[in-house]
Amino acid sequence: MAAPNTALSITQFIDHWQGHRSLTRKMIVAYPDEQLFTYAIGGMRPFADLVMEMVDLAGGGIIGVVTGKWKTLNEMSHVSGTKPTTKAELLQQWDEVTAQINEYGPQLTPARLQEVEVAFGMYEAPNYSTLLYFVDNEIHHRGQGYVYLRSLGVTPPPFWER
Repeated sequence: MAAPNTALSITQFIDHWQGHRSLTRKMIVAYPDEQLFTYAIGGMRPFADLVMEMVDLAGGGIIGVVTGKWKTLNEMSHVSGTKPTTKAELLQQWDEVTAQINEYGPQLTPARLQEVEVAFGMYEAPNYSTLLYFVDNEIHHRGQGYVYLRSLGVTPPPFWER
């Protein structure tokens, strides 16, 4: 199959994604240590749990999209229970995934993005759609983090500072 025309290069997409990740990292830093792992409202999960989901999707996801080797849902940290317990540990995992995206992202090809796979044993879609889902999921959970920070009286970083 011939590569489709693109409106965005792979490098541009990775830069865009990393911009979102940079903003989410600022949110993690802004979060009060004593509530990062415990504070929740409206039936939502604590922000650290949301961040671990983002870590799992992005880290396992970029490797899966590039290599075709996917973890199952039960192998993901936010499900299996192997989670960090401090902000420093959470940020370390976040930064490790940032490095993985920088390492694996340039290996993506337009043809690979068109292939349909089952990500994490549950989400069947073309790889480009799966990558966009990871960004959408992060934006969604970061929005929850904005609500939490504001309810705690903390001014979150401006959403445009990516």
